[in-house]
Amino acid sequence: MTDVAAEQAPSDDAEAQAPAVHADAIVVGAGPAGSATAAHLARRGLQVILLEKATFPRDKICGDGLTPRAVKQLVNLGIDTTDEGWHRNKGLRVYGGRVEPFDMPWPELSDFPNYGLVRRREDFDELLARHAERLGATLVTGCTVREPIIDRVSDRIVGVTSKDGREFRAPVVIACDGASSRLSVKMGITKRDDRPMGVAARAYYQCERGDGDWMESWLELWDGLPHQSALLPGYGWAFPSGDGISNVGLGMLSTSPAFAKTDYKELMLRWLAATPPEWGFTEENRTGEIRSAPLPMAFNRQPAYARGLLLVGDAGGMVNPFNGEGIDYALEAAEMAAEAVAEARSRGWGTPNAERALQGYVTRLKADMGGYFRLGTIFAKLIGHPEVMKVCVRYGLPRKSLMRVVHKLLANLTDQHDGDIVDRLINTLTRIAPAA
Repeated sequence: MTDVAAEQAPSDDAEAQAPAVHADAIVVGAGPAGSATAAHLARRGLQVILLEKATFPRDKICGDGLTPRAVKQLVNLGIDTTDEGWHRNKGLRVYGGRVEPFDMPWPELSDFPNYGLVRRREDFDELLARHAERLGATLVTGCTVREPIIDRVSDRIVGVTSKDGREFRAPVVIACDGASSRLSVKMGITKRDDRPMGVAARAYYQCERGDGDWMESWLELWDGLPHQSALLPGYGWAFPSGDGISNVGLGMLSTSPAFAKTDYKELMLRWLAATPPEWGFTEENRTGEIRSAPLPMAFNRQPAYARGLLLVGDAGGMVNPFNGEGIDYALEAAEMAAEAVAEARSRGWGTPNAERALQGYVTRLKADMGGYFRLGTIFAKLIGHPEVMKVCVRYGLPRKSLMRVVHKLLANLTDQHDGDIVDRLINTLTRIAPAA
């Protein structure tokens, strides 16, 4: 396939005359979801074009923390996580209630490694995109997708047009364009109002805690307002990146009545003002602005496949309602999507049997994530009630053995075949829960 990755836009005359570029698959968005999808497709021998509206390096609002579930997917992709720039951590250090902070190491499992990672998104995303490029994907940056190209006969998407007039055509298109997913919206796939949403706010602080060995989490998030302070359904975090910089932020769920009324920047400043000064979460140590972003949860945009378009990552609402993680599920869905597309191509594009392979992506998603996301949706509704949150904090946090069970559940870290009684309990619950 010819290299179409020239990052400068051609002249207007050249654009008008430029022929469409053809491939086996087009991936829109080069975040973790898109780059992983493109990498898996390229490894399977497909010609794939990866379109990204920005140019690298570019930042994304995120906690930057990668649990063992995400680490496993990075290793499966062939990413060397022992290289410079990755900061390992031992587990989660939990604060809350009237108990001393306690450490919960990542569990020792057969299915997952026993360490987590932190890497800042400003170079993490480019690392994944370049990895996909080395595997054979064609990366085109500075390319904003404007419209889907719809075949009039089949009513399927057969490509996209860019803002600068270029056409990219393929039998399938994968939308990895984030929470707003404009491509999905243009294809008539809109959000579901019955699924929780979250919001995350974060900033970077230069401090000694930036070199720590633990991802830190505050399970009590108070609004900090004088005379009417309330416990909110969310948590605060501080994730060390290993270079003297700590990613500090907070997340909150839409199941709280305060969700739409909260100024998240002000809430974060009030919360950090109450932390010990020696931690260094002070305004003079902040290295950039406080920024926030939505967290689309529990398959809040469906269907994940329709009319030639597959959704992966935030575009399909693949964020864990228990803890706000999205990268691990995006990476897992990326491999599932690539398997479905590769299988469809092998069966012959446009045949009923190929269509069944693509529909199998939805079946696989629901089988692997649907029950767990359903439990997470119930959890999100429960903790949206302040009285429930208070009971959880008062009676749950002091019981370390219970918290270790909760830790496994919230992080979705269990062995499927050789697990202990806790693993078997969690696995059973996710199997019997109806798919989200």
